[in-house]
Amino acid sequence: MLLLKKLQIGVIGYNSGSTINISNETLNLAYTLGSEIAKRKAILISGGLGGVMQASCKGVRDHNGFAIGIVPQNCPDEANEYCDAVISTGIGLSRDFIVAYSSDGIISVGGGVGTLIELCVGYMTRKPMVAIRGSGGVSDIYGGKYLDERKRIEIEYINDPVIAVDHLINKLQKAC
Repeated sequence: MLLLKKLQIGVIGYNSGSTINISNETLNLAYTLGSEIAKRKAILISGGLGGVMQASCKGVRDHNGFAIGIVPQNCPDEANEYCDAVISTGIGLSRDFIVAYSSDGIISVGGGVGTLIELCVGYMTRKPMVAIRGSGGVSDIYGGKYLDERKRIEIEYINDPVIAVDHLINKLQKAC
């Protein structure tokens, strides 16, 4: 019997533990992403903490999906309450590499330098990536661009989270 692996979509972005004030609009975008990922039977991968990570995991939970949180701490209790599985790395912010490598494709919502690290890993490994337009931070800075002159893969720039999930899943399915 052939078992097909479910798609794993990384949602990256602002953490509520930072000094940046995350707007309700940005959190709603993240929640909608999580909801759409769950509806399409994909698995959500995130950093497992607050802000965009928590909102997207809540969207997954509210729609009977599955969310994996990859936390930088060595204690799974640090993860947000909407993670179905927690990987406690104990390696601090280096866990950004694990989030990006574990994702088949990546969607960014706002974000600071941690999000940029995850985008850079996705870029170097040529993972399909989408930035949500209007969500702030590195998503708006790098959306629609390449990260360097090698032009390995463009970070696509999409307004609507529903369209972003559809677009990313279609792209991943064509790649198989």
